[in-house]
Amino acid sequence: MAVTVLGYPATSDRSRGWLRYMYRKATTEDNWDKDGEPHPHWDNVSGEPPASWHRFDLWASMYAMVLMADTTPAWREVYGRVLDELAFRHTGYWAAKDWLDQIGPDPRRENYPEGWYRNLIPRHLRGSYDVIGWTANGVEPWGLQMDPIGADGNLFFKGWFLQLLGYYVYVTGDHKWNQPFEIVRDGENTFTWTHSETAEHLARQWSARAEGCH
Repeated sequence: MAVTVLGYPATSDRSRGWLRYMYRKATTEDNWDKDGEPHPHWDNVSGEPPASWHRFDLWASMYAMVLMADTTPAWREVYGRVLDELAFRHTGYWAAKDWLDQIGPDPRRENYPEGWYRNLIPRHLRGSYDVIGWTANGVEPWGLQMDPIGADGNLFFKGWFLQLLGYYVYVTGDHKWNQPFEIVRDGENTFTWTHSETAEHLARQWSARAEGCH
């Protein structure tokens, strides 16, 4: 049972409940490699079409850990364990599944739900324009690029991943993710990065184009 000392920062009962749930969720064994599958408690339904991917649940979960760590830094081992588990899952195939599987234009362009046409696609491009969230890996002028970090585009994958790695260091002081790690891990589509290399790569991409990685 948590004890609150008057005059010192403390988390609420609700926050501790959320922490307990996140810790259980993050430490429940599953497999995000191509031959595995995320546990059903990782959300891949909410926010369709752009956000209905398991990794969005990873990103949404990291903010609470940092906020609570700032409030009760003595629990940093717990917060750090959760952030580490989130980061490791982000290196799996399922975290980059949209980039790896959505090759070329969306074949469903002419059959989207009416709400997508009405709210997400310019009227004059209906039927010939990909809905927001379709990554279209392989389109010109960049061609097929299976490394979700090294690719010319795919900013939202590597940008939020970099943020997650930064939060891990911020909370724990541990630079373990600055040692080489593999992502995707699918035969020839296995790529090696470090925290610093990811940051430097993004910096080069931003400095090369005023409009950024996209």
